[in-house]
Amino acid sequence: MAGPDTEPVESRLARIRIVLINTTHPGNIGATARAMKVMGLSSLHLVTPKIYPSADATAMASGADDILQNAVLHHSLDSALEGCPLVLGTSARMRSLPMPMIDARRAANQALTESTSHDVAILFGRERYGLVNEEMQRCQFLVNIPSNPEYSSLNLAQAVQIISYELRVAAQGFSDISVDPVDWEPVDDRQMEGLFEHLEQTLLDLRFLNPNQPRRLMMRLRRLFNRARPDQNEINILRGILKASQDAVEKGPEGS
Repeated sequence: MAGPDTEPVESRLARIRIVLINTTHPGNIGATARAMKVMGLSSLHLVTPKIYPSADATAMASGADDILQNAVLHHSLDSALEGCPLVLGTSARMRSLPMPMIDARRAANQALTESTSHDVAILFGRERYGLVNEEMQRCQFLVNIPSNPEYSSLNLAQAVQIISYELRVAAQGFSDISVDPVDWEPVDDRQMEGLFEHLEQTLLDLRFLNPNQPRRLMMRLRRLFNRARPDQNEINILRGILKASQDAVEKGPEGS
C-alpha cells in the first residue's frame, strides 16, 4: 500500500464524503460540486435535497458536472453515514449541549489520517440554520470556521470551499499526526447508533432513565461515547454488559 507521502492527493481525498443535508437551493449543490472539484474531492452525498437534479445546479457547477453525475442521493442520514467511523459536523455551536469542537485545520488532518483505512463523512446543514441537534449528535467532532464575529455569515459553498482547501493542504503533507493503537478498529455510525439504542433501552429497563425525560441524559451519554470513540472490541464488551444487565433485570431477585 502506498504511504502518506507517495499516494496521489486525489486518492487520499477519495474516501472523504461531503454530505449536504436537506439543501434548499439547487444552485448551492452545484457551487459545492465546483468547490470540491477545484480541491480534488469527488465524493458528494445529498440527503433529501429539496430540488435535485436541477439545471441551476449544473449551471453553478461550472464544469464540475462529473461530481453532480456521481453524487449519491439518500433518503436518510443513516444511509449517508453508513460505513463512516468518523463523522465531522460543521456548525457554529451546539444549541443545548456543548460538543467537542475543533478547527478546520485539525479536522482536515484528522480526516486525512483516518481516510487511509475507512470512509470519513463531513456534514453540512441547511442554508438557513445548519445542522439540528440530532444531526450534531451523530458527529464525533464539530468543526468551527473562525470568522468575523460581527459578520460571520458563510454561505454553504463557501464553507465547503474552506474545508476542501484545508483537506487538500493536509493531503499534500501531514502535520501534528497521532498514531492510533495497532488493535484499534473503529466502528461505523450504524454500530454506534445500535449501542445508543441498546444503552437507552437498558437504562429504561433498570429504571435509571426517566422515560418521560430521556433526552438530556442520552445526549450527555452520546457525547461521552462519541468522544471516547470505542473500537469494535470495546463495543462488543459494552453491548455484552448491557445484555447481562437486561438479563439480570428480567430474572429479578429470585433468579439470582
